[in-house]
Amino acid sequence: MAAKRDYYQVLGVKRDVSADELKKAYRKLAVKYHPDKNQGDKKSEELFKEASEAFEILSDAQKRQQYDQFGHGFAAYSSAGNPYASAGYGGFEDQTFSGFGGAGPESFQDIFGDIFGDTFSGRPRGPRPGEAGPRGGTRTRGADLRYTITITFEEAAMGCEKTISFVRQRGGREETARLAITIPSGVKPGQRLKLRAEGDAPPAGQQFGDLYVIVAIAEHTLFKRVENDVHLELPLNFLDAVNGVVAEIPTLTGKASLRIPAGTPSGQIFRLKGKGFPAVGQGGAAMGDMLVKVLIDVPRDLTDDQRELLKRFAASVRPGPMVKSFQDKVDRLKKR
Repeated sequence: MAAKRDYYQVLGVKRDVSADELKKAYRKLAVKYHPDKNQGDKKSEELFKEASEAFEILSDAQKRQQYDQFGHGFAAYSSAGNPYASAGYGGFEDQTFSGFGGAGPESFQDIFGDIFGDTFSGRPRGPRPGEAGPRGGTRTRGADLRYTITITFEEAAMGCEKTISFVRQRGGREETARLAITIPSGVKPGQRLKLRAEGDAPPAGQQFGDLYVIVAIAEHTLFKRVENDVHLELPLNFLDAVNGVVAEIPTLTGKASLRIPAGTPSGQIFRLKGKGFPAVGQGGAAMGDMLVKVLIDVPRDLTDDQRELLKRFAASVRPGPMVKSFQDKVDRLKKR
């Protein structure tokens, strides 16, 4: 068995590294070697686990102090040689006091979740498996886990299947688990899927924790979602607005034709029935609509000849209804 590498060497930092620099170094390695980005690559998985182990120890001031003094033998010191153990402070895994500025046993999970956000799981605050619960009893149920997954706008509308990879406690050690999940059509941002018994396993007892998959939806370059409706802004050449045109527009399910009548003003909204999101998990039932807002695109780079033509054209037509209505109101104000 190969000897363990020095934790500082694993993270590529100096021994006097600050907490912020330590976190940045781990973030870089974790993103590089994360199982989701290196599926099937055993070497990357081992490097990911090695970096995670190093960060877990060095990010806790108490554990870091012990590691600096005893190296990889600090675990034996914590369980057998710790002079405070007999005084009721417990061993390495159970220490929760912060007399040396340590962040406690949950700090690694909190920072871990903060680093990954949309790619990894984080354990909730509270007693860890095997620790005393709020009423003093030993916890026999495994911890629940959280995993945030980001899907596309279209995947949220149509539903999709995804394979996720995350770390959980099983058999007293961490393992990387892979699960296939089904995300229903119409899912909304922040909604979560509960996967029973896919969380941590308890050190004693048979009740596994659950896994909560929280859905995040990536922003779309064209569409905006409001409840189950999809909003789209359609820039329109001012001549097409004057003369009318049949515009081809994108939708969640492909292209559609929209007839723009002659004389359409900027800001006019057209509704395409049933081109929005379905109610969650109901497929084609109770579909939202697509609302298309027309924005008149006024040209700026005109030649002198073009401007002269437009001036002659403007002089030959009467003001439009919006301009005429506004001017009438202004005239009435002048007469007061």
